[in-house]
Amino acid sequence: MATHETEDYSQPVLAGDAPSDYERYLRTDELLVLQKTPDEWVHRDELLFQVTHQSSELWLKLAWNEAGEAARLVEQGNIPAALRLLQRAAMCLRFVTDQLDMLERMDPWEYQEIRKVLGHGSGFDSPGWNELRRVFPRLGQAFHETRRAAGLSLEELYVRGREHEDLYQLAEALLELDERAQLWRMRHYQVVARSIGDKVVGTQGTPVELLGRLVTKTSFPELWEVRNALTARSKAEEAGEGGD
Repeated sequence: MATHETEDYSQPVLAGDAPSDYERYLRTDELLVLQKTPDEWVHRDELLFQVTHQSSELWLKLAWNEAGEAARLVEQGNIPAALRLLQRAAMCLRFVTDQLDMLERMDPWEYQEIRKVLGHGSGFDSPGWNELRRVFPRLGQAFHETRRAAGLSLEELYVRGREHEDLYQLAEALLELDERAQLWRMRHYQVVARSIGDKVVGTQGTPVELLGRLVTKTSFPELWEVRNALTARSKAEEAGEGGD
């Protein structure tokens, strides 16, 4: 076995054929051939389009894996560990949303050439988003079961949040994840409208206007609605104090 003094760090030690351990571990040989080659392009911006969407799927894979593990941790009563993973998942959604900016660097007329070779491809078929949507109900159920076990209504949890810090932070982490998903929907609609228009039909036969209506969709509506209840409660208490 080579010693620290004699080991040749220029030579890879991991299994594989790539010239470095960096390439072998990250499987860059496989990763970098997943995009069309120049002789396959109908327009050179196909590389931009594929890289943006493929990298999105990688971030979404991390997001739903972290969110799914967070749900399991909440079910086991380990809220602090779940919070760390939910923060990661929310950051993944932020990255996915931010990189949509790259799609607006394409000329809308030139993009029409790329659109012709997308078949029926649509963001509705994103495996990453569909997996994340599958995880959301489990997260919500785990949260509410934990809240109910503590003998708290959602409104009381917020009113007495300082007494139940972990549960309060969990509620807010779910809301942030929901907000990030909503921001992605909004940004995605804007990008599509800017690229092909807002009164046309998408590649899967779906009107772009439908995307606009989905902007208001939320996965944890009760966490948004409780804000209304808190405001009404505050106003009622204020009115009661004024009537004394």
